[in-house]
Amino acid sequence: MQHRLLVLGSMDEFVELVRTAQRRGIYVIACDGYDDGPAKPVADAAFTIDVRNTQAIAQLCREQRVDGIITSFSDLLAECMANICAATGLPGYVKPEGIRYLREKPLMKQMFQELGIPSPASVCVHRDTLEHDLAQVGFPCVVKPANGYGSRGVYVLESAEQVRERFDEIVSYSAFDYLLAEEYNRGFEINMMNWIVDGEPVVLGMADREKTQDVPFAIPHVSRNAYPSRFAADAYDQARDIIRKVAAYTGIDCGPMSMQFFWEPGKGIQVCEIAGRLFGYEHELVTYGSGLSIEELLIDWVYDRDALRARLAGHTPFYDRCSAVIYFHGHEGTVGNVDAACAAADLPGMEDALVFYQPGDVVGHGVGAKPYVARYYVSAPDRAALDALTAQLYGSVTVTDDAGNNLLHANRMLDYDAALAANGVDLG
Repeated sequence: MQHRLLVLGSMDEFVELVRTAQRRGIYVIACDGYDDGPAKPVADAAFTIDVRNTQAIAQLCREQRVDGIITSFSDLLAECMANICAATGLPGYVKPEGIRYLREKPLMKQMFQELGIPSPASVCVHRDTLEHDLAQVGFPCVVKPANGYGSRGVYVLESAEQVRERFDEIVSYSAFDYLLAEEYNRGFEINMMNWIVDGEPVVLGMADREKTQDVPFAIPHVSRNAYPSRFAADAYDQARDIIRKVAAYTGIDCGPMSMQFFWEPGKGIQVCEIAGRLFGYEHELVTYGSGLSIEELLIDWVYDRDALRARLAGHTPFYDRCSAVIYFHGHEGTVGNVDAACAAADLPGMEDALVFYQPGDVVGHGVGAKPYVARYYVSAPDRAALDALTAQLYGSVTVTDDAGNNLLHANRMLDYDAALAANGVDLG
């Protein structure tokens, strides 16, 4: 009898997942709230239902005789999958009561405290007690929605007045009427993707999460995620132990888990957040660097756990090749010319090039706006070659308006030697 899989999500990152499942003879149903999701024309069947409508999607599963549900790449989708699985009795990564600790940041902080996991000091900031609340973390501080996603409404601010000016905007991205403020950490930021197997973490990959400060008060935008991290060996043991503790606390015995954290020489790790999913727009780099297919892994979890264990046996995050995703963010404006952005697709080492705007399109930042102007995936035999290719992209990619003004935010290479020296590391 043919398996019938519900893929919760239909945006770009789900297209290859749908195709991989179909190659394995699985009937695939794509479902989310987007009418024009790119994965929907590829799927065997597609439905447009808001992913937060648990009962409607549960009914769809019954009507379509679904025998498995899968998602990843989004905190919201991971939460919705947990709720749908609870309503249908189908297997899920984590139960709804467990996913709350990976979605609601105050609960996450509570979990960190109970488990003794180091994290930046943070506080819930209410409108009526704003100055008093902020005094507990000081300035500069990072302010963010209590349960938002996609880095929306996240700022680095330097005074209570600045926080008050942006208070309404920040809470508008959340289900709560307060925001979170946390101390600003100047350490190296690392992304870490894992799969929990029988309660034990297998580290899929560790990446340097590099940022560029280009807009006043905005949190520095992510300009590149590069695998493997320069500090993977330094942070590996402590980071894996943290993931093990959180998996046990939230009840995840087999499933995905990702972590963003800061690491500093001599100081170790401070955890930013942990999620019950894999990183979107980044999981491809695991394949480029190690050969491991994330899509096959996700499908194995639904239908063949023994194959999943075998696929992960011996996997290491210390890849022989280097890979990176490079993000170009944009200022608001009307696009006039994308020739330089498109020409970058022909550079040696380019795995994939995505330019999301065409002449006449308006770059925007509101709800529903595309998160990037362009995104490039590159790979190279070593970090020096990867850095050289990245620098070439930073220097050549432009998207201009009709007057010839570049609409892209600046991207800058991180000077690791200078940063380590600033941390008191002897480079001699």
